[in-house]
Amino acid sequence: MSAIALELIRHRVRIGAPLAFAIRAQDDTLLLAAGQSVSSPSQLQQMIDRDARVALDDLLGSAEQLRQAPREVVPLLWREGLSRVNEALLHAPHHAFRSALEDASEPVMTLVERDPDLAIFQVLRHDAGADLAYGVQRALNTAITASLVAQRLAWSAVDVSRAFKVALTSNLSMLVLQGELARQRTPLTPAQAHQLQDHPLRSAAQLEAAGVADADWLHAVRAHHEMEDGTGYPRGLSGRDVGDLASLVRRADVYTSKLAARSHREALSADIAGRQMFMSDPGHPMTAALVKEFGVYPPGCQVRLADGSSGWVVQRGPTVTTPVVARMTEPDGRPLRQPQRVDTSDGAHRIVAVLGQRMVNAEATADKLLLMTLR
Repeated sequence: MSAIALELIRHRVRIGAPLAFAIRAQDDTLLLAAGQSVSSPSQLQQMIDRDARVALDDLLGSAEQLRQAPREVVPLLWREGLSRVNEALLHAPHHAFRSALEDASEPVMTLVERDPDLAIFQVLRHDAGADLAYGVQRALNTAITASLVAQRLAWSAVDVSRAFKVALTSNLSMLVLQGELARQRTPLTPAQAHQLQDHPLRSAAQLEAAGVADADWLHAVRAHHEMEDGTGYPRGLSGRDVGDLASLVRRADVYTSKLAARSHREALSADIAGRQMFMSDPGHPMTAALVKEFGVYPPGCQVRLADGSSGWVVQRGPTVTTPVVARMTEPDGRPLRQPQRVDTSDGAHRIVAVLGQRMVNAEATADKLLLMTLR
């Protein structure tokens, strides 16, 4: 069970008030259960001195706890949240699938809302979900993207949540196949082509069998590969019959697929992926919102600066071309011991090129980069 030190969230403990989480010793012995209270400051300090722990599952159970969690533990919360979604999807469908999906989705959606820059960083960083199945990682990236664009479009909270879950479950029936195709260098077999063609209908059927009764959710899953001009599949719907939810999820899926590497092609850089989206779908408000949300240099993008140094974009800036960068190398290519935040509106540090994934040669942990992403 993943846990964090009580010391990191001691500000969440009110003396004499019921605890929102259990406190355990290093060997997992229960010290205080949720609902019990710490009787005095000295008792709290004694538990901290014993390196007492709080399970991340407890913190993931409350949206308010996630919003107030110390920035130092947010990378851990992201990993735990993504892991829970991974488990929910890989064991689907089952009779408790809907509740498991809701329980796993809510923390991730709260983390997306807490800091959109960090959410975008998760989508762009190809190793951010290294422990996740390929199909699940693709679903999560699409879900994060769809929910961010829905927020930019000023959709209601209910529809933002629904967009996240539609994107997360649209490929439910082909999660394993997605991983196989990502590694495959030969053309599709007839059986694979058939699975691809009807997967929207099979995914919706699996959701219905698992107890999902939301008509809008199910329709969007069935229609997430339909096109407004009638050239999509599996039913050739057109115009308003496709629906906004399906249209948004399709665009989010197309964009994030461009960012994902496969055995037969490299991932596209974010600036090229955004340009291709805009050129193929000019003037559509959903595509415009997506391109604006991610920008030219989104968090997670690797760049070279005017002075020759290189680093990661960690935060969007005042304009789409002036993000905050964590500089990882010296101008001569030598790695820095610690990432350095730089303002790219400064001429010496302006961005001059986007680098491919894993092109920055420097020692830095993912957590250090994630913490630099946080405001």
